Amino acid sequence: MNKISLSAFTKDYKEVLEKELKKNVEKLNAPSSLKDSMLYSLNAGGKRIRPLLLFATLKAFGRDPLEGLLPATAIEMIHTYSLIHDDLPSMDDDDLRRGLPTNHKVYGEATAILAGDALLTYSFQIMTYMTNQNIPSDKILASIGFLAKAAGAEGMVGGQVADIEGESKTLNQSDLEHIHLHKTGKMLEVSIIIGALLADATSTELETLKRFAYHLGLAFQIRDDILDLEGDEEVIGKPIGSDTDNHKSTYPKILTMDGAKKELELHIKQAKDLLSGLNFDRFLLEEITDLIGYRNN
Repeated sequence: MNKISLSAFTKDYKEVLEKELKKNVEKLNAPSSLKDSMLYSLNAGGKRIRPLLLFATLKAFGRDPLEGLLPATAIEMIHTYSLIHDDLPSMDDDDLRRGLPTNHKVYGEATAILAGDALLTYSFQIMTYMTNQNIPSDKILASIGFLAKAAGAEGMVGGQVADIEGESKTLNQSDLEHIHLHKTGKMLEVSIIIGALLADATSTELETLKRFAYHLGLAFQIRDDILDLEGDEEVIGKPIGSDTDNHKSTYPKILTMDGAKKELELHIKQAKDLLSGLNFDRFLLEEITDLIGYRNN
């Protein structure tokens, strides 16, 4: 059987996801200015890595990726809310995101904050729609619980606080890993775990995929840090050197650039080694691992 390429898989499922995102916001009975702000950031492009991980995990287990469309939509909404808030003057104070003015530059800080709030809360409403898909209630409840934990104080939000508190401090590698396993890694992990849960993965498979996600999350952040110094500003869509300007510790700063690149290769290898131990079609997950590790934006 011919394997679908990652580019074809991405094109097909990004298109479905983006229609779902737009449809769910447009149908809201809410102020048009709020919906416009929500859609502005949702429509700003992006790799859609988290939904693709969920879809690819379902595919690996031989399931229809669209079984995960609702949680994939919810996850992308949470990711987008985090970007809107991350760009605010009180956080990273960024003027550009993916080559476009950030949300607060277009709609003002108050509306940007509220658009982020709306995306976060709406994501959990969308998760409840899974009850219409003949999915067992225990899986739905578990998925909602995993997502809330990954996005909240014990996950992404906690990681963001640790990141802010680490500015202008000298951090070691362990400190940096703690920040990024929470700020970035937990949302990558939950995308994989929800896909595996919906695909009836065993407890052993779930544990292996968590370990895979650990290495994937660190590879993602190391590559981000490298791109912040060596990337093309036009491709990345934001100024180069923003981490340095914000006095943040990074992998190149702690390990040197060569050390960071070696660490990246190590995590990519360890991630793929874990996939090779699973009895499923790992092709797309391996391709996404390479995409994360070697991307240019």
